[in-house]
Amino acid sequence: MCGITGFADFNHKSSVGVLRQMAASIPHRGPDGQAEYFDQQGTFQLGLGHRRLSVIDLSHAADQPMCYEDLVIVFNGEIYNYKEIKKELEEKGHRFITSSDTEVILHSWKEWGPRAIHKWHGMFAIVLYDKAKQELIGIRDRAGVKPFYYSFHKGLLLFGSELKTLMAHPGFKKELDQNAIASFLQYGYVPAPYAVFKDTFKIPPGHLLRFDLKTKTLTTEQYWNVYEYYNKPKLRISLSDAIEETERILEKAFQYRMVADVPVGVFLSGGFDSSCVTALLQKNSAAKIKTFTIGTTDHQMDEAPFAKQIAERLGTDHTEYYCTEKEALAIIPELPFYYDEPFADSSAIPTILVSRLAREQVTVALSADAGDEIFAGYTRYDYISRYLNKANRIPAPLRKLLAGGMSRLKPERIPLLKSRPELFGPYDKLRNLLGDPSPAVLLKNLSIAYTEQDTHQLFLHKPAGLVTGHNSTELQAGKDDALSFMMAVDYQTYLADDILQKVDRASMSTSLEGREPFLDQDIIEFAAQLPSEYKYHNGIKKHILKEIVYKYLPRELMDRPKAGFGIPITDWLLGILRPLVEEYFDPVFLKKQGLFHVLAVERLKDQFYAGRKDLHLRIWYLLMFQMWYKKWM
Repeated sequence: MCGITGFADFNHKSSVGVLRQMAASIPHRGPDGQAEYFDQQGTFQLGLGHRRLSVIDLSHAADQPMCYEDLVIVFNGEIYNYKEIKKELEEKGHRFITSSDTEVILHSWKEWGPRAIHKWHGMFAIVLYDKAKQELIGIRDRAGVKPFYYSFHKGLLLFGSELKTLMAHPGFKKELDQNAIASFLQYGYVPAPYAVFKDTFKIPPGHLLRFDLKTKTLTTEQYWNVYEYYNKPKLRISLSDAIEETERILEKAFQYRMVADVPVGVFLSGGFDSSCVTALLQKNSAAKIKTFTIGTTDHQMDEAPFAKQIAERLGTDHTEYYCTEKEALAIIPELPFYYDEPFADSSAIPTILVSRLAREQVTVALSADAGDEIFAGYTRYDYISRYLNKANRIPAPLRKLLAGGMSRLKPERIPLLKSRPELFGPYDKLRNLLGDPSPAVLLKNLSIAYTEQDTHQLFLHKPAGLVTGHNSTELQAGKDDALSFMMAVDYQTYLADDILQKVDRASMSTSLEGREPFLDQDIIEFAAQLPSEYKYHNGIKKHILKEIVYKYLPRELMDRPKAGFGIPITDWLLGILRPLVEEYFDPVFLKKQGLFHVLAVERLKDQFYAGRKDLHLRIWYLLMFQMWYKKWM
């Protein structure tokens, strides 16, 4: 795990010093070393910078940038099956001087070109410089575990693991993209391929970028698409066989994530996903797996006691830490630095805390994210039967009539709702669903804080909507399988742009490598083709995964209401964080900023503090943007 950065400058205004400055902006991503590669050509300057966190082959021979013949690489991530690939390459005559996965990437690219990507099981953001072809290749892993930003403007190509590496170059122009900000306020993150700045983008998951240094031509290509597997016919397999095969695939993928030359641990929350990872790893390990849990003094939101019981049952070497509200609140001022693009998922706070706890003992920690997206674990999937199917049973003319009536009748004018302002938001969502009872509308209703109408009222200049993964037209699964549609879109959007970025920044903030065992391609490629009723079975979410966990842990321990380490954002905003809200929503600050209508922000704030608790996400998202703005603009 590392940090990468670099440039191709056709203006000849860069230098080794600038490259070092860019790499030095992300010391937390690689405390074990920094190195650079600089090439001065007739038409351009090229620089590749690297910060190293040593995980596989700790020797200096494995340092980056690394060269092999006419190829140079900087690489962030891990290729877990590199030993198998290395053996195949050796049989073809390749010889290696390190035991690193980095060298295997170089040789495999030399041998197979882009086809090598399909052999790699791992998480990666890779830049390859092909000196012979005068070409730069950028590659991002299938699920988007590793971040990859780039910008090309006026003869300057910049790239890096974090936006701050681009901002460290004197030629980078920090010009805000209002449309991206509007999308952030909707979702709590800026969706790929966009970034908060103009002329700046993220390589989408499963894509590679080609930059021809001779013609200054930049193109992107997709090499993997989760929709391809959801669009395939469902497998003809019994439930019992599906459970057995799923466990076999999980076990292999989880074991891959233990490959390291440093200590490895597991985040154990007490839920099904992390318990599954821990159980399958511990059963095949003679040594005790190290597990880590963060607890809270609020017993209603604390699963640490259950995690401890699970650890005792499985026989792990368990560490837990109960943090105070003060410790959690102290993280908030640090968020804009580590999340250097606006980001509003409040669970970043406990993720940073558990990462700090784990880093005291290990260099690598496994995080059990993606179980919800792959095996149907989110509460919002319940709404398919609860609302979507029922709405579709209403004749279309009647639905449209009801939706039109609700549009004309504002909730504040309805006697039953007038005293329940927290229901205004659900009223609007129901109106939208009646207007179009489709999986896409339901998912968007359940995913956004600000509607497009809200953003139009908030901004001084009306933003334009962005075409993102939420608007995909290539997914056929939703035509007769709403659950598959919602899970596939969540995998491409919420998982990649929210969950994985949260874990990457949180873990790397303390120089901890976070690994995602559920994100092996074999898991999703198989699970996407399973019948939906195996995942959501008779109203039970994650049925197939739960049946696997029950083999190792008693039902009475696992079958309980989900709690998790919740952040009481609403209570904080109403109480201890109110001075922060007043500071960042200050009319003078807003006028100087020149982005938002002062009266619209004032109205939002007044409604929230007058009892509209349902607006807490709008307040939090806007606060997170304002804090980011003050830090970076």
